[in-house]
Order: sequence, then structure tokens, then C-alpha cells
Amino acid sequence: MNVRSELLSQLPLRENLRGLSPYGAPQIDVPIQLNVNENTHPLPQTVVDAIAEEVSKAAATLNRYPDREFVELRELLARYLGHDLDRENIWAANGSNEILQQILQAFGGPGRSVMSFGPTYSMYPLLASGTDTEYIAGKRADDFTLSAESAAAQVREHAPNIVFLCSPNNPTGTALGLDVIEAVYEAASETKAMVIVDEAYAEFSLANTKSALSLLAGRQRLIVSRTMSKAFGLAGARVGYLAAAPEVTDAIRLVRLPYHLSAVTQATAIAALKNVDLLLAQVEEIKTQRDRIVSTLTELGLKPSVSDSNFVFFGGLEDPHAIWQGLLDAGIIIRDNGIAGTLRVTAGTEAETTAFLERLTELLSTQK
Repeated sequence: MNVRSELLSQLPLRENLRGLSPYGAPQIDVPIQLNVNENTHPLPQTVVDAIAEEVSKAAATLNRYPDREFVELRELLARYLGHDLDRENIWAANGSNEILQQILQAFGGPGRSVMSFGPTYSMYPLLASGTDTEYIAGKRADDFTLSAESAAAQVREHAPNIVFLCSPNNPTGTALGLDVIEAVYEAASETKAMVIVDEAYAEFSLANTKSALSLLAGRQRLIVSRTMSKAFGLAGARVGYLAAAPEVTDAIRLVRLPYHLSAVTQATAIAALKNVDLLLAQVEEIKTQRDRIVSTLTELGLKPSVSDSNFVFFGGLEDPHAIWQGLLDAGIIIRDNGIAGTLRVTAGTEAETTAFLERLTELLSTQK
């Protein structure tokens, strides 16, 4: 135990937080950063100019509180999502992590539980701890897939109050079939549990992959969460949102902080949504590089998972840490999620992808 950890242990910290470590991927300053699933493409100058204009307008009234209900932003998000949604179905916050936290604050807490199926997004148990909600770790098959039958059976066995379904899943990248979501929702009906489908990477999905947004109608306890960090390239702006029944957004209002979404944040998101076509054009470029990575890794004898996201999870590595370090030595950082024999790489620009693939090929050749 280091000195800071020892000093921390002396504080009257909640018992369920003792021994935990904060979330954080390595932040290493190297030329090619492909480890945290950012959109590595710079924003188009037209979008930068539009954001600057909207933020400039907002700056003139920063002496006043922002629109507490962020009406214009919710209207634009509803229009973007479609599926007959309107602003009453939409809520937004500072990144999808705050959306998930607010859901746990409203529907979780002491004496309640949240379940997800690992390996999955590592923030789920941390968000659970932060809200004093018991975390139940469900299981996937050996190939990291999750069937409708298995998921529903585990929900019935553990009877959680909340279920998180990550689709496309992080770190494995593959989306869930709608049958899995329907089965989980039906199983969760026995205890009136909330079911959240975390679609942070939905815009990168393969053509035949369907969004859980299509299941919202008539399902009061279903929530679909999204983010503007990935496809929209706004990781630094921190904008996440959800779509659900209007009464769900009413529930979230009970736990939100007053004026939680700043005027600058709202202005940035509004400008981006008004230029959505320019931003989504980048998505197609990223998907091209993702598919290129999958194809090349397969040719190299590795085992990439089917990816509905802007990253590729791949196995078949004898010494993944040596590969990770070899890439880092060449100025390229990817993600080691601690899963045996695997690594994860974000699909970047064409030049970044080429650099990654060429260096990986060199490293693999030295291991033969």
C-alpha cells in the first residue's frame, strides 16, 4: 500500500468503496492513441465553426443559469433518433456515464441490485458502488456471446432491480440480437426491473444490426442510452442521452442536479446535431478502417470478433502484453483489458490504422 492509499484508508469512507480503484485507461502521450475508442478524426472545420458560433451566443448569457430542461437539445435528439420519439422521451446529461449514474440513483441504491454480463463495460460495477447498489456479475459463453435463453435464465435466478445490456458490447464489440433484449425484458417483468440497453457505439453497427430503439414502444421499463462522444466526435464535450417512456425522464428529474447541463455543453451539442450529416460521414470512414482491421487480423491468423463498434477485439495472441508493449514502443497505444490472449484496438484514421497493422505484422513475425 502506497502512502496515498494508506492516507485514504484513514478516512471514514463508505465500506463498499474501500479497496476500489477509480476508472481509467492509461493516458500515455504517444502519436497514435487507439486505446479508448475515441473518434480520432478531427471535427470538420464547418462543424468547429458552427460550434464556435453557438458557444459565442451562449457566452453572452453565462451570467444566467442555462435552460434547465434543455428543450431545443431534446427536440433535436428526438428528431435524430426517429422512431416516433419526441422531446418528452429524451433526457441528456454530462456523458452517458452520468446518464447511467442518474438511472442508478433513481432506481438503484441500498438494498437494490444491478446486473450485467461480463466481460463488459468496466464502469458498471464502479457506478454501482458509487450509488451503493449491489453489482451482480452475469456470465457470457466462452466465446463472449450472450444468448436469449442464458440471459433470461440469469435474470430470473438473481432477480436484479436493474439490468445493463451493453450493445455493441465493450470490450468485445458485438451487438446483441433484439431477441436477447426482449427475453431479458420479459424475465425482468417478474420483478419490475429496469432494463437499460447501452448503445454508445450504435452508429457504427453493421447494416443488419437493429437498435433497441425499435423496442421502446409499449415497454415502460426499457431505456436506451446513447452518447455523442463516439460517432459525433464530442468526447471532450461530455454529452450523453437516453430515450425512454416520458415517466422515466420524470423519474430522472428527481435525482438530477439543478441546471446540470451547462449552456456551453448545450450549445456544442446543438451545433453538432445541426451538422449531423457531416459528422456521420466520418462514421463511414471509421467503419471502413474497422472492417480493414478485421480482415487483416484474420489474414494474420488472429481471431477478431465481429465488430458493430469503432473498435476491434481480437484474440489468438500468445503474449498480448509483449504485443501491447511493442506497439507502445513504436508510438502506438491500444487497450489491454486483462482478458487472456486478447487485445482491443480502436479504428482510427487510415494512416493510424496502417501504422498499427504494419507494426503488428512486424511484431507477430518475430514471435514465430
